[in-house]
Amino acid sequence: MTYFTPGPLSLIQDLGRHGHQHIGVSPGGPMDEHAFLWANRLLDNPLNAPQIEITMGQFSCQFQADTTIALTGADMSATVNGQPVAVWQSLHIRAGDQLSLSGARRGIRTYLAVKDGFRVTGILNSCATVMRDGLGGADRRGGKLAAQDLLEYKVTSPIPTRQVPQQFIPEYGQDISLNVIPGYQYDRFDKAERERFFSAEYTVTPQMDRMGYRLSGTAIHCQTTSLVSEGIALGAIQIPADGQPIILMRDRQTIGGYPKIGCVTARDLSTLAQCQPGAKVRFIEKDLYQAEAERVIEHHFFQGYVGKKHAEQILNQLTGPAE
Repeated sequence: MTYFTPGPLSLIQDLGRHGHQHIGVSPGGPMDEHAFLWANRLLDNPLNAPQIEITMGQFSCQFQADTTIALTGADMSATVNGQPVAVWQSLHIRAGDQLSLSGARRGIRTYLAVKDGFRVTGILNSCATVMRDGLGGADRRGGKLAAQDLLEYKVTSPIPTRQVPQQFIPEYGQDISLNVIPGYQYDRFDKAERERFFSAEYTVTPQMDRMGYRLSGTAIHCQTTSLVSEGIALGAIQIPADGQPIILMRDRQTIGGYPKIGCVTARDLSTLAQCQPGAKVRFIEKDLYQAEAERVIEHHFFQGYVGKKHAEQILNQLTGPAE
């Protein structure tokens, strides 16, 4: 069990509550899926093992039993019993150890995993916390972690220390490019509007949360200003009446009627999820089949089916070598 100083926002997350959008339930899940998956891989956990997503830091907890943990995502100057520890690696923890995180100069989310995952009772086949739906989390009602919360985990013997290879560790910057798959109402935007969208630079505004990231910059306009509400995919880019893009994230609404120019790829959403307000964003058009191939390879990699070289070979066979 752990005692918390949870900071501004710490949430229990697994990979999400899928298959229920038709009844208005958002999937939720980790904002930075890449960091989440690596934390579980470091510990040989099931991919869906629950973790704590720590936003903005100022977090601390005390472990009441031996375990091994992994920290991934933003570097929040973590310490154990006052001694600095690195992220993107596993670490043996003894009963009574105190983990503390402060803040991050780059990135805003850190993931804390324990060996075999935190023991949290799910609802609708998931323990992912979606506050707006009132589902998931330690209280099963969508609440963020509070100081009085206790989380159970299995007592485990030490396992060898592991580190994520350097090539898989992102550099969380404030100047990013996001791959976009054309879709939805793409053809309803004039060619000039599409070119403007892909050539403009946008800024991440403070209006950003687990539902969506609102951007500011060159206004984009669609020939169709309103639509019959339709299902919304992860990463959909809405263009409301003011022409300022909104990128929909993990806790997005399940339907909407704004025109949507396309979708940001799932991998690039992890990059966006670590951006602070003021970050500069550009969009790059992405081929659907290339994006699908890369997503399949990523899934297979984390399921242990392929290594990096094999993944590159598969990608080249499916799409041709990258230029």
